[in-house]
Amino acid sequence: MKLKITTLFILIASTAFAQIKLQGVVKDSIGNPLELANVVAINQETQALESYGITNDDGRYKLNLEKNSTYSLQVSYIGMKAFKETISTKEVDLVKNVSMVPDNALDAVELTYEMPVTVKGDTLIYNADSFKTGTERKLEDVLEKLPGVEINDDGQVEVEGKVVNKLMVNGKDFFDGDTKLATKNIPSNAVDKVQVLRNYSEVGQLRNVTNNQDNVALNIKLKEGKENFWFGNITAGGGNSPDEELYLAQPKLFYYSPQFSLNFIGDLNNTGDLALTRRDLRGFGGGFRAPSRGSGTSINLGDNSLNFLTSQNNALEIENKLAASNFSYSPKKTLDLSGFAIYNSSRILSKETSFVQYTDADLGIPDEATEQSSNERSNQGLAKFSASYKPNLNNQLDYDILARFSKDEQIQNLFSSVVGNTNQLDEVTPFSINQNLNYYYTLDDTNIFAFEAQHLIKNEDPFYNALLVNDPNNNDETDPNDRDAFDTTAQAMGFNTTLNNYDLAQDRRIKSNQLDAKLDYYNILNAKSNINFTLGTILSRQEFNSNIFQFLDDNSQFEPTPTFNNGRAANDTDYNFTDVYLGVHYTLKTGKFTITPGFSVHAYGNKNTQFGETFKNNFLKLLPDFETRVQFKKSESLTLRYTMQNQFTDVTRLAQGLVFNNYNSIQFGEPDLQNALSHNVSLFYSSFNMFNYTNVFGRLSYSKNIDQIRGLTDFENVIRTSTFFNSNFADESVSANGRVQRTFGKIRASLSANFNYSKINQFVQGRQSLSERFTQSYRPELRTNFREAPNLRFRYRYSVSNNNLGTSTTKFITKAPSVDFDAYIWKSVTFRTAYTYTNQNSGTQPSQTFKTWDASLAYRKNNDAKWEYEIKATNLLDIDSRVQNSASNLAVYNSETFIQPRFITLRVRYEL
Repeated sequence: MKLKITTLFILIASTAFAQIKLQGVVKDSIGNPLELANVVAINQETQALESYGITNDDGRYKLNLEKNSTYSLQVSYIGMKAFKETISTKEVDLVKNVSMVPDNALDAVELTYEMPVTVKGDTLIYNADSFKTGTERKLEDVLEKLPGVEINDDGQVEVEGKVVNKLMVNGKDFFDGDTKLATKNIPSNAVDKVQVLRNYSEVGQLRNVTNNQDNVALNIKLKEGKENFWFGNITAGGGNSPDEELYLAQPKLFYYSPQFSLNFIGDLNNTGDLALTRRDLRGFGGGFRAPSRGSGTSINLGDNSLNFLTSQNNALEIENKLAASNFSYSPKKTLDLSGFAIYNSSRILSKETSFVQYTDADLGIPDEATEQSSNERSNQGLAKFSASYKPNLNNQLDYDILARFSKDEQIQNLFSSVVGNTNQLDEVTPFSINQNLNYYYTLDDTNIFAFEAQHLIKNEDPFYNALLVNDPNNNDETDPNDRDAFDTTAQAMGFNTTLNNYDLAQDRRIKSNQLDAKLDYYNILNAKSNINFTLGTILSRQEFNSNIFQFLDDNSQFEPTPTFNNGRAANDTDYNFTDVYLGVHYTLKTGKFTITPGFSVHAYGNKNTQFGETFKNNFLKLLPDFETRVQFKKSESLTLRYTMQNQFTDVTRLAQGLVFNNYNSIQFGEPDLQNALSHNVSLFYSSFNMFNYTNVFGRLSYSKNIDQIRGLTDFENVIRTSTFFNSNFADESVSANGRVQRTFGKIRASLSANFNYSKINQFVQGRQSLSERFTQSYRPELRTNFREAPNLRFRYRYSVSNNNLGTSTTKFITKAPSVDFDAYIWKSVTFRTAYTYTNQNSGTQPSQTFKTWDASLAYRKNNDAKWEYEIKATNLLDIDSRVQNSASNLAVYNSETFIQPRFITLRVRYEL
């Protein structure tokens, strides 16, 4: 096997290096080098674009060409006459310098081919057809072939190491900029250009006075003929599995015109195909960004949604329904209206077994084996409406409203070797309404005002019910080790221990109401500097109510009055937080440097009231920040940032009453908790070089948390009781990641690396210990992009995780080679397959391995055909589970998650 792989690599490498180089310098008529001139070579025999390049800051270009061939060399530059000349290659490299003259005549040479990549200022434009090979079906397939563009493991689009935070189609927001909905659903044959908008600013008035260096947007330009009528596709399919009939229906319809656009995406299937996961929907912010995001204040309102047992990709049965619609309408040039609505429903049956080994023998916690099955039902909905009014260049008014609701339920059956059998029910029906109002006003050339305000209302109502087996005869044993695991805790909490079952439940309700607003004033001092004053506030109020009770045999409710936790089993807590701040930032551009020092002064106030007591804390804090950017070239930069941040917790950690998280986890809060302070330093380097087709980025960051809010955990058997406190022990973390990507003709190679180190203090059974974790991972990749030949993509992931838990150490090594293959045969058949082998070794446990293999075969008469027929197979090896080793600060876990069996479906796709 190794010999075959080595041979294949040699063949690929020989293809890359069996070429000659054509290079030279492009200058204007007086000898000045021309940067960003476009250079292409067209094979005279095949009339295909063989190679392309863009000149660097010295005017140099370099092309890779086949030996003993004839090409048409074409050079173009804005404002210059296009250059065209026929050249022939031999066995040696060639040098061809080009001198261009101003274009003041009408007889300029017309370029036959569009450049695959064009650079215009901060905009990078890819011609999609230059990278397509015929096997693409979705926008995602096109983006993965563009140099400098990646789809990361979370499905997000990255450009030059930066996550794309907005995606548009023909300049109109697509589902408010969500990239995953776009990449998974926009048909590839509709894509003409992919425009990468670097240093993107949604507000043109603030473009030159705000920091947009991390903002990257994509604009997808549709092909001519894809406007003013419907396009898209409809897919339907079915098949058989050992346990059920398989079905799939996926309509994807799009309409675009200069004034109006409408998109609809539907998905109904039980095959595990997911347009959006529950995690995606929860993270779907609708483009909202808090006005205080750069103030140095961070307040956590908490997340009381369900922590589902498994992800939607690892389950025995998955049924999913999605309906999503997006529109944009411009009734006049000064007004833009847009909105979307999304509804997603999922039904998931999952099963998982695990073995938990607590690493500190002195804790006296027994090892625990568990088996749990879960039936999960989730219904989620989002709706948003936006309006933007721009009567002139000096005024812009934006309004947005986003409503979100869900109804989630999880029924679990869990068997623990320590606790016994437990049936659990979790339910929650939260909703939230988020409104945003922004106004931007340019008084004159040197004075700009910006007002941003955001109001959030959130209501969460989680309900938890657990039914545990109880043997009343064991509850009075003098030796606690002879009792059932939960009995000691149950007695302490005041529950009735004479019943055959503990039927326990808790109602909770958390209401949040928050206003976040600021007013910015920008004064442009001169062409190289400006100053910004910010006056802002955060006003937050949270109410937390909870009640623990026990169902008796006659279905009546028993509310204990325990001595445990000073008799505080319920919660009725009000928490108010205020932050009024003034910020000052100065920006100076000098040579290659852009320097932005600043600070903000905050007046904080927080108060919580519970059990007849009021706890207050008011104080002032100065939070400095600093940024320096070095722009070596137009496409090469280095950025250093430092921020000091104040972090405030949510009401559930302040509330003193008991919170019953699950059968083995009980929590109560501490009303005197103070803020945590963090120092954050980051360094980011980015280089995109079209001269030698090299893309490099690297990021290094360090964080130190002071007065961190941390847990204080005590165990009774495997039942943990946790509270919180401020610790003067500092936690630290260091992370580094980067990627080097280089293109050699039709072959692209890359190497990614990640390093993470963290030092965390923990307190268990009244004892402080230090947990250190160091992980490193490497992922080399090699892929081809031939037009007429099959294409391969090799990846190899190697990661090492070292965990020093104070009294024990663990080490996990993961090796995961993978290969993707796609071929476009006879201009009508597309064959694609992907195989991954994963091996994880802990040194102490048996080595864990699992394999995934998927494949598809599709027939379409030609690229313009309306109908396509596809056979798709997932989990071809019929693997029944995935295994994984992992470690936390307390324990080592070995888990096995059962997955869907082999599925083979027949699908029919119709292109509109």
